[in-house]
Amino acid sequence: MASFAQWVEGARPRTLPNAVAPVLAGTGAAAWLGQAVWWRALLALVVSLALIVGVNYANDYSDGIRGTDDVRAGPLRLVGSRLASPRAVATAAAVSFGIGALAGLALALVSQPWLIAIGAACIAGAWLYTGGSKPYGYIGLGEIAVFVFFGLVAVLGTQYTQALRVDWVGGVLAVATGALSSAVLVANNLRDIPTDEQAGKITLAVRLGDARTRVLYQVLVALAFVLTLVLTAATPWCAVGLVALPLAVRAAAPVRSGRGGRELIPVLRDTGLTMLVWSIAVAAALTFG
Repeated sequence: MASFAQWVEGARPRTLPNAVAPVLAGTGAAAWLGQAVWWRALLALVVSLALIVGVNYANDYSDGIRGTDDVRAGPLRLVGSRLASPRAVATAAAVSFGIGALAGLALALVSQPWLIAIGAACIAGAWLYTGGSKPYGYIGLGEIAVFVFFGLVAVLGTQYTQALRVDWVGGVLAVATGALSSAVLVANNLRDIPTDEQAGKITLAVRLGDARTRVLYQVLVALAFVLTLVLTAATPWCAVGLVALPLAVRAAAPVRSGRGGRELIPVLRDTGLTMLVWSIAVAAALTFG
């Protein structure tokens, strides 16, 4: 039986910045339009957190029953480690998705009902990442999905549900957030290249190979800071987002130096921290600048 601490670890808390940062960025974009609504932002945060916890448990379940996690260098997996039954982990994923669906339904009803369809697509995308007969995470499309769902959809959706419109500032924030969020997955898949190849999981990192995957990670992180400079066209205060640059340099150091295996685990934490600090800084700049 998995302990409470192991269930928490199985939810992969290091990925939570991927859920928080888009909501902060989208709320900052709404504030830039003078339309930030705190309780709608909180609902969006519940949706985002529930979806990422749900996808992490769903990934744990699907990879576990396929045997992908039998040999693993990364963080704890509940099914692969035989600490929890597949049914229990699948139930945890379903409960998380249910919480996200309820919060999303409430948010859609107070903004635009057609957003319910977007929410349904997000849940389907979360499950089919490694679930179903043909999971798209096994053919190298995971990073694209993360960019779309935790970048474009999450940021612009948050802005829209508060301001009932989007603008170029929201678009730039969405691309930058999507780039950083995708970089987290790239780092994760870079670490898992040997075991994923052995298990037949053909991620983008497996397709690109070790060297090109390291370049991709650095390009995605750099893109976010280039776009931060673009945001200074809205207000020069957005340059405060560069405060996260030292964290990004620290995150990229193991990638640049060619480290592998468990030595790449801190990259996930530091990339997530970079994204979180960046989103707080830029959202504050757009709100108060």
